[in-house]
Amino acid sequence: MPRSRPPVIRLFAGKPASSLSSVLPRLFSLCSVAHQVAYLSAVEAARGEGVAADTMQRRVTAIIAERFVELLRGLFVGQIAFDGTSAAAVRAVMQAATVLAGVAFNGTRRIARREAVSQIKSALSALGIISEDQSPAPGSPLAAHLANCDGQALSLSAAEQSFLSAADDLDVVVPLLTEGASFSDAPELHGRIPETGVWARRAGREPILPLTAGPAERLKARIAEVAGLFAWIDDGEGEFDFEGCAIASYGLGARRGAAAVECARGRLYHTVELDDDDRIVRFEYLPPTEWNFCARGPLVRSLKGSLLAAGPRGQDAVRLLIGSFDPCVGFNLTFRAIRHA
Repeated sequence: MPRSRPPVIRLFAGKPASSLSSVLPRLFSLCSVAHQVAYLSAVEAARGEGVAADTMQRRVTAIIAERFVELLRGLFVGQIAFDGTSAAAVRAVMQAATVLAGVAFNGTRRIARREAVSQIKSALSALGIISEDQSPAPGSPLAAHLANCDGQALSLSAAEQSFLSAADDLDVVVPLLTEGASFSDAPELHGRIPETGVWARRAGREPILPLTAGPAERLKARIAEVAGLFAWIDDGEGEFDFEGCAIASYGLGARRGAAAVECARGRLYHTVELDDDDRIVRFEYLPPTEWNFCARGPLVRSLKGSLLAAGPRGQDAVRLLIGSFDPCVGFNLTFRAIRHA
């Protein structure tokens, strides 16, 4: 069942394009930088404006820092039960990562950045993330959590794999702008509903992935990406493969523009149409969760035909699988047993 989303276009139709940028962080508490950058990039594309190289670099740096923070949030907050010592490390890494993201977006306070990086390194090591290898350190809290992912409680069927990428951008933004909510509430691309996010980014690097990837495999991929992003941050933000386009923008003619941002949970899209006075005529957005949790989407495909252990073991395994897809909103899960006559 889909969530309801804020009626952004009704709130901002007819308002100056510049009025929306500062409001977006209040509407989107998660991935707020990604939403800001996607909107600014879409507006610039609608106006036919270019972006200076240093501005683009600052935006990419802020996007990657936020991706790191959001991946940590999805990994630790509300997903894994820790003892007292580990909980302190989680608090430390989240606090320092939030400081780091603020520094990246504002481009100031280099001393604060060094302190945050040092604190993150210590906390990640305590939790078991010490390298870009997909497996956490033996004996660490994360290793213990992965060991408790009961693979026998949920036996997944081999699901069709389809992944969203930058090559799909125009096929997404054109109907998003013209069809609006009817497309964004149930997105699809020529009959397919691709997955986006960490697992899709891994597919870009490793074309052959297991067809029955469960929570443990998906969590390992997230841990590996967290480690890789931190290695880039710790190295002074040098070379890193950002899986193609971290930010892409598209002019769609007639003062229409669109942008795509590769954020923590996948590809985020914004489209905008402006009038001659630079006021908003139309604004639409499509977050990654709408793909992954669509009624015929990747999560549903993974669960259909799967074998579920009876009782709490099986139900906990389903919750763990949903968490490994990392929804950007809370969810309710109910179970109903169907018995044949």
